[in-house]
Amino acid sequence: MNFNFLSPVSDNVLAHNELLSTQSLGRKLRVHSKQKGIPELQGVDIALLGVIENRNDVNYIGEAFTLDEIRKSLYALFPGSWNTTVADLGDINAGESVEDTYFALRETIEILIKKHIIPVLLGGSQDLTYANYRAYDALMPMVNLVNVDCKFDLGDSAKPIKNNSYVGKIILDEPYNLFNYSNIGYQTYFNSQEEIDLMERLYFESYRLGEVNKDITIVEPVLRDANIVTLDLKSVKGAEVSLKQKFSPNGLDGKEICAISRYAGISNKVSSFGIYEYKPSHDDEVTSMLIAQIIWYFIEGVNCRVKDDNFADEKSYQKFYTLVESHELVFYKSNKTGRWWVEIPFLAEVNNKLKRHTLLPCTHQDYLDACNDKVPNRWFKAFQKNSV
Repeated sequence: MNFNFLSPVSDNVLAHNELLSTQSLGRKLRVHSKQKGIPELQGVDIALLGVIENRNDVNYIGEAFTLDEIRKSLYALFPGSWNTTVADLGDINAGESVEDTYFALRETIEILIKKHIIPVLLGGSQDLTYANYRAYDALMPMVNLVNVDCKFDLGDSAKPIKNNSYVGKIILDEPYNLFNYSNIGYQTYFNSQEEIDLMERLYFESYRLGEVNKDITIVEPVLRDANIVTLDLKSVKGAEVSLKQKFSPNGLDGKEICAISRYAGISNKVSSFGIYEYKPSHDDEVTSMLIAQIIWYFIEGVNCRVKDDNFADEKSYQKFYTLVESHELVFYKSNKTGRWWVEIPFLAEVNNKLKRHTLLPCTHQDYLDACNDKVPNRWFKAFQKNSV
């Protein structure tokens, strides 16, 4: 197995770990160290992976960073009542070129996912999501990407890739594997009207910060349908993070970002999760602790996963039929978890790769709306996309 790209967790972090309670998370992790090498991966469910790469940040001025403070904060937390085994595989250091880092990241993610291990990526710039997405080329035909961010990051795809334009590259670069892109927490004044219009034209989903603040549960179905979840720390409001990390007075608060992370963990489909745009500073404790708690909630979510989407067994769900604007909508409700799905009709003449997307996660509210003759927005966008 080729994990040559990985460098071990620093001795500084390991020395700190030795001083922690034997009940702490750090003492229960399988850690990649200089002394013992890469840990045994048999039985591991989640692997923590640092990526020391930020050269494609539009504001890059040559600054280096480490993830030691995040690790210290995470190791010091206590695990929940989990059956989940977690490993810390250390870091992928910056390669000769950014493309080398992308290659190393892509290879490593592909190996881990094939072993049914969920990589949790800690990174510099968010363009690393592009390499994460490309790892799926050999794994599945179509991918759903969810970006928790104040910006869409569509950018100008004609220019070289940057952390504010990687989504444009994902959409336009072959092979075309992107089925759906969703943004959670965007703030209108950070996005040009052209980008907002383009999101609509492509039938992608976007949830404004105000909508998410009002009712965090609306994002659960979006995350339930995601394969990759990528989180930009600039989406967090400035008051919640340390000096260098501050970006905007408005944003998601700590509780909301952790709830989103837990929803991502609970999703049976999410197979990689990334936290990006980390900027260490001298008063770093708050940011590193927030990231540690985001990771903690993701692990907690993975531990609470329930297989409730087996619709072959009629005893496991209830089925509801509604008629909306001449469309018959068929809803499914899991008897196990109470989660809802809606069926997307397929057009026989459309020959595409999307046959697996027959059921779309939705909310109970979507069903109530359909009963009141209102077409659920998620259903409408998915239906339009399948009709293109």
